[in-house]
Amino acid sequence: MPSDTTGVIAERYATALFELAESRHVLEAVARDLETLKAMIRESADLRRLLDSPVLSRAERAKAITALAAKAAFDAVTTKFLGLAAQRQRLFALPGMIDGYLSRLAARRGEVAAKVASAVALSPAQIESLTATLRTAFGGSVAVDVSVDPSLLGGMVVKVGSRMVDSSLRTKLQHLKLAMKGVG
Repeated sequence: MPSDTTGVIAERYATALFELAESRHVLEAVARDLETLKAMIRESADLRRLLDSPVLSRAERAKAITALAAKAAFDAVTTKFLGLAAQRQRLFALPGMIDGYLSRLAARRGEVAAKVASAVALSPAQIESLTATLRTAFGGSVAVDVSVDPSLLGGMVVKVGSRMVDSSLRTKLQHLKLAMKGVG
């Protein structure tokens, strides 16, 4: 499915989940569930295959995702939402739904959302230092979402809203390669 369509679907579902969680007073519980699920997706190739698999039926996907939610002791709202997304064959958009929900919650809290990709896993002390630096730079509370992208080779890429700071070794090498093409 095209990414434009995926983004629209993800936003619609994220909005619906946020409104439902808000009406049931479980915004934070659902956010914790989604953070856990996001980590599971990042760490499990099998789960990623489940989300994208055209081979499994709607019922099989729904059964698998609700079993996962039950095993993880997710809130009832999260569990029912995941089952619905599976029944409607929308699990492929789940990462976008999670990001959309968490972004809405961050905005509600008055936080600025920052996405950080680093070549290697950051230590808790490094994450805290980075968070403090971003707080100072953006003046307020910052929700930092850290992921590892080995293709960066070194350094990190930080995105806050429409701003991006790319200090990755990969980008520096690309710039050097372009500069070297001009010399010669």
